[in-house]
Amino acid sequence: MNDKELVAIHAAQQVKNGMCVGLGTGSTANYFIEALAKRYHEQSLQVTVVASSVVSTLKAQQLGLPLIAIEHLKKLDLYVDGADEVAPDLTLLKGRGADLVREKLLVQASEQFWVLVDSSKFVSRIGERFAIPIEVMPFAWQLVKHKLEAIGATGGLRQTASGDGLVVTSHGSLVLDMSFDSQLDSKTLNELLNNTAGIVEHGIFYGLTSAVFCSVNGQVQEQWTSR
Repeated sequence: MNDKELVAIHAAQQVKNGMCVGLGTGSTANYFIEALAKRYHEQSLQVTVVASSVVSTLKAQQLGLPLIAIEHLKKLDLYVDGADEVAPDLTLLKGRGADLVREKLLVQASEQFWVLVDSSKFVSRIGERFAIPIEVMPFAWQLVKHKLEAIGATGGLRQTASGDGLVVTSHGSLVLDMSFDSQLDSKTLNELLNNTAGIVEHGIFYGLTSAVFCSVNGQVQEQWTSR
């Protein structure tokens, strides 16, 4: 059993009867969906789930979990997902998979947000290893890029893996991958991007984490916040 699977099973064991659970997207989230489905079928765990993407929707359907559409959702008990980076204050970098709008919408609607990672995801600051993904309105991308470049950011539009087109999110946005000055902290960057017209959503998840579960040497460690 690898670290991702171990931490996903640990999280699934803590889901309680009657919960509405948001499902993240990615390899760690897939392990969580599998572990949750096992409890649903083998232990008669009473849950409903809502998915953050088409990929996690299909995974939940294949495993027989009872899905509700995001359009019918008013609130969530729990949202569970991975992260690309975790800073010391438990600010996250997410969205390299470009599902930012749905992910942050579900996080903000949830009572608790559990983040499942391995030790490689911990960094000293957000943006240390990856550029920050920023969803932009298609007609506004140059204006947004120019404004961010004016404060020292560098980067550009995300291209498809084949390099013959641009990535378009499920929300219909383009994605700017931008790197910022290391002196800008998570709080400042979050506020800056929140206040820039033309940005639909961005990959800094500030003040949203309830707990980080991390597998270290076969043991799961938990860090909780006051959220």
